[in-house]
Amino acid sequence: MSNSSESALSVGRSLLYLIVAGIAWGTAGAAASLIFRISDMGPLALSFWRCVGGLVLLLGALALRPRRGVARTAMESRGRRTARILGTGIGLTVFQSAYFAAVEATGLAVGTVVTLGAGPVLIAVGARLTMGERLGRGGIIAVTGALAGLLVLVLGGGAAEVRPLGVVLAVVSAAGYAAITLLTRYLGRDGGRTDALSTTTWAFAIGAVGLLPAALAEGVIPHTDAPVSVLLLLVYVAAVPTALAYALYFAGAAVVRAATVSVIMLLEPVSAAVIAVSLLGERLTTAIVLGTLLLLAAVTGLAFAEARTATAERRREAVAV
Repeated sequence: MSNSSESALSVGRSLLYLIVAGIAWGTAGAAASLIFRISDMGPLALSFWRCVGGLVLLLGALALRPRRGVARTAMESRGRRTARILGTGIGLTVFQSAYFAAVEATGLAVGTVVTLGAGPVLIAVGARLTMGERLGRGGIIAVTGALAGLLVLVLGGGAAEVRPLGVVLAVVSAAGYAAITLLTRYLGRDGGRTDALSTTTWAFAIGAVGLLPAALAEGVIPHTDAPVSVLLLLVYVAAVPTALAYALYFAGAAVVRAATVSVIMLLEPVSAAVIAVSLLGERLTTAIVLGTLLLLAAVTGLAFAEARTATAERRREAVAV
C-alpha cells in the first residue's frame, strides 16, 4: 500500500471517507423502501434515476472544481482509466439495481445484511485469486461462517421475512460490489494518482445509459398519490448515498486494503438494520438475527485475518531490508 504520490490520500483520511460513505449508504435502502411503499416505482427505474441524479450532481461538482486539481490528478494512463470507468460503471449498475430489487423482495434488513455480508467473502476470495492476498486459516473460517449465515437466512426464515429470490438478488448485488472494490484496489495498488470524482461521474453515465431501456420497460415515471415525497426521496438518494458516498468510497478504496474496506462497510448493514426495525417496522425473527450474527462474525474474522496478514508482511519486509 505504497503512497509515493504527493497528492495521494493519506490512510487516515481514506478511512474517514469510507466511514462517511458507509453511513450514507446505510440510508439508501430505507429511502428505497419508502419509495416502494408510496409509489409503483420498480428497482430498475429507481436505480436509473439514482444514476441520473448522481450524474447531474457530479457534473456540477466537476464544473466547479479548480482546473489545477484536474491537472494534478489526471496522471492515469488511458487504458487503465478506460478499464476503471467501464468496470466501475458495469459493477455499480449491477450492485445497486440488484440491491434495490433485493430490498423490494425480502426487506431492507435482510437485503442489506446479505449484500454486505456476502460482499466481503467474495472480496476475500477474489483478492486471493487476482492479487495474491492470502486467506489463511482465519479467512477460510470466515468464509465458512458467512456461508453458514446465508444458509440460516434462506432455510430458517419464514416466507414473510426471508424470500430466497431476495437473498439471491442480494448475492448478485454483493458480486457487483466485490467487483468494484477489487478493481479499484487492483488499479490503485501502485499508489498512482487517480481522479475519483471523474471516474464516479463516468460510471454513473454508463449506468444511466445501460439502465434506460429496462427503466422504460418497467415504468420510468411512477404512479403515486405523494409525488412531492417521491421527488424529495429521489433527490436525497441521488445526493447523499450516491454522489457524495460513491465519490468518497472510490477515493478511499484506492488506498486502503480490500479486506479492510469490507470491514468498514459493515456500518451500512448495521445502520440499515436499525432503520428497518425502528422506523420501517420490519420484524427480526430468530433466524434473521442468527444469520446476521454469523455474517457479521465472519466479516469480523476477515478483519482479524487481514490484520495478521498485514503485520506478517511488514515483518517480512523489515527482515528483507
